[in-house]
Amino acid sequence: MSTFGGLNTAYLGLTAAQQGINVAGQNIANAGTDGYTRQRIEQSAVGAPARTGPFTAGAQAGQGVSVDGIARLGNSFLDAGVRSSAAQAGYAGYRSTQLQQLEGSLNEPGPAGISTALQTFWSSWQGVSNHPGEAAPAGVLLQAGTTVANAVSAGYKALDSQWTRIRGEAQSTVATLNDAAAQVAGFNATIRSVTASGGSANEIIDARNKVVETIASLAGGTARDNADGTVDVFVGGNAIVSDTSHREITLGGQASMGAPGSTLALGGPVQLEWADRPGVAVSLDGGKLAGAVSLLAPATAGGAGGAISEAAASYNAFATKLMNDVNAVHRTGQSTTGTSNLDFFATTPGAPAALSLSVVPTSAAGIATGSPGSGALDGKIADAVAQIGTGQGSPDALWSGIVTGIGTTSQSAQQHQQLADAASTAAVGQRSSGASVSLDEENISLLSNQHAYQAAARAMTAVDEALDVLINHTGLVGR
Repeated sequence: MSTFGGLNTAYLGLTAAQQGINVAGQNIANAGTDGYTRQRIEQSAVGAPARTGPFTAGAQAGQGVSVDGIARLGNSFLDAGVRSSAAQAGYAGYRSTQLQQLEGSLNEPGPAGISTALQTFWSSWQGVSNHPGEAAPAGVLLQAGTTVANAVSAGYKALDSQWTRIRGEAQSTVATLNDAAAQVAGFNATIRSVTASGGSANEIIDARNKVVETIASLAGGTARDNADGTVDVFVGGNAIVSDTSHREITLGGQASMGAPGSTLALGGPVQLEWADRPGVAVSLDGGKLAGAVSLLAPATAGGAGGAISEAAASYNAFATKLMNDVNAVHRTGQSTTGTSNLDFFATTPGAPAALSLSVVPTSAAGIATGSPGSGALDGKIADAVAQIGTGQGSPDALWSGIVTGIGTTSQSAQQHQQLADAASTAAVGQRSSGASVSLDEENISLLSNQHAYQAAARAMTAVDEALDVLINHTGLVGR
């Protein structure tokens, strides 16, 4: 190799070291950037040129170094683990939050809960039993009955409001999902173009990965890398992003909770559907949307439906039992005016029992307190009604079971969330251990490349001095 070739070798070393310094600086600058993956330059030695002719013997030094590219130190398997754990965390987190709100709407235990209202209601019957026909005890009883009915109605309305809010949030989340899919398709087009032109798309890939993780957290999406740098994203086994195009998802099904048992008549269960295939459900295996859809599912005969609709069905069952149990005893007695076969509670036909439960009597004359023919001062029937709350299979026991069931479901969801969050944190930590920026490591890289730069500059100076001797001083006599 000629002396001038040595200059080129030193120059290549100089530029490679400079690239290394630039990359280390980029890593340090983005040490705190969320989603950034550290980078390294890829180098390879340039071999000696092939020799031809009679003078081909002898060893030759190479021609320097080639910077082949800037590698992104990511790991597709760890990325997939992060997406999978994000999907489970999104599902568990949303369900846990909503079930805690559902549990909180019960107001149990507490003065505003139905249990307290029932205790007051039963004790009010005891007061009427001791003072049949008197206005004051009757007024207390009617107020206590109205309080129970209002508490049941308020609880049902809270469920209906929560159902409507969750559906609205799901609609907004679907819009976010579609926007994310469009972004990934746009990133794919940019990455393919940049890569084909020989440029570095590392930062664009980082940005795309963040959006793909968003899709996973929303709908449990999975990704598949393609050879041209693009990525396909799948939701429910079907591609939502393919190459540089994407598909839209819509939210179908009923727009309001309605009465349990009549949800199909209101538009069918809430489900995700492909915009180009309406009516065909998208099966989800995780994500916030899967959590929302599970909560919005209608009640079933076996009690395995959506938590909110099942709770609403439980409210209706409780209201119906309370009405039937009280009315069954109340009808056997007579009021102080001699009227019999009276109802104390009533509901509106066709409307949810919990929402329409009301007290029938408006005064003491409408309250059956004694046995037929026993006189106006008999309080036997009122006393029997007062004992309903302590009997086996009482409305109190039913309500206690409802509260316990909802509390257990909420607690289980919270534990699931804790496990899912821990798994997600561990997956992110595993990926960060290899992909995140280590300032210590980058400082070492800076120093290494700095010394390499200085050495290459020194080599260039040495070659320059040798050339100066050859050109300007060789052959001068007497020097």
